Amino acid sequence: MDCLFCKIINGEIPSQLIYEDEQVYAFHDIDPKAPIHFLVIPKKHIATLNDMQTSDEPLIGHCVFTAQRLAKELGCQDGFRVVMNCNELAGQSVFHIHMHILGQRQLQWPPG
Repeated sequence: MDCLFCKIINGEIPSQLIYEDEQVYAFHDIDPKAPIHFLVIPKKHIATLNDMQTSDEPLIGHCVFTAQRLAKELGCQDGFRVVMNCNELAGQSVFHIHMHILGQRQLQWPPG
């Protein structure tokens, strides 16, 4: 498989690791759009949100819980944004589901 995020999880490509457990991997974004900008990805390869199965619900819940816990630990108690893109039209460029967590600056709506 030629997936960028799978290679990061497997240690083939370096990353600035924040957190890892048996289900998820979290690391700093290489092109941050906010003072705090990190990604949370499941270790299981799922290409898009459309590819999730019912059996993935606990995994995705764990990803969301991990994202909010890490956001608080990194100083985003006053607010943060969680972004997930699905397919190219929405801006997905790596086809392994992932969450962007952005914080510590005022974020605008609509996002762009």
